[in-house]
Amino acid sequence: MEKTVVKKWFMIHTYSGYEKKVKTDLENKIETLNIGGIVTKVLVPEEKTVEEVRGKMKTVARKLFPGYVMLEMVATKEESNEGINYKVDSNAWYVVRNTNGVTGFVGVGSDPIPMEDEEVRHIFDLIGYDIPEEEQQIREVVKIDFAVGDYVKILDESFAGQEGKVVEIDTEQKKVKVMIEMFGRMTPAELDFDNVQKA
Repeated sequence: MEKTVVKKWFMIHTYSGYEKKVKTDLENKIETLNIGGIVTKVLVPEEKTVEEVRGKMKTVARKLFPGYVMLEMVATKEESNEGINYKVDSNAWYVVRNTNGVTGFVGVGSDPIPMEDEEVRHIFDLIGYDIPEEEQQIREVVKIDFAVGDYVKILDESFAGQEGKVVEIDTEQKKVKVMIEMFGRMTPAELDFDNVQKA
């Protein structure tokens, strides 16, 4: 199975009229919990239209999808003979899912399904949202062959030969947090991606 860490857009379902509040609450949570490396953008897609209000022409922002908010998140893309699967960070999923006004991710069961790139581009064209040039290039962040929950062998000299369980992956810093046994207790060690390999 090949695994790649990618950035994808997901849709979350909210109570109608709560979209802006969900966006603000989520942005605050992302900052407070320091998960900006996993949930990278929150967007309420709105279309600007000019309408006549009490005899005057006004620009009005209309929600394209009432009851929905878009999120850009880092996900692990898993390709196997059965097809392609996307896994999102379980902590980030929990934070989003438990934000006031959010009823869930758009997906199958509890698994969020990312939006198709063409679909995202089409929405961005409609709302006049430009993806910054430098970000268009980094959709695929980095290739790794492990995910949270996997056991890895450590190549770093200080822990060489030890095995540990991956508890966190930071794609921005290209670091992985692994629980290893030291002095009879489990301790987290932060390592570079190239210092670990799947056990």
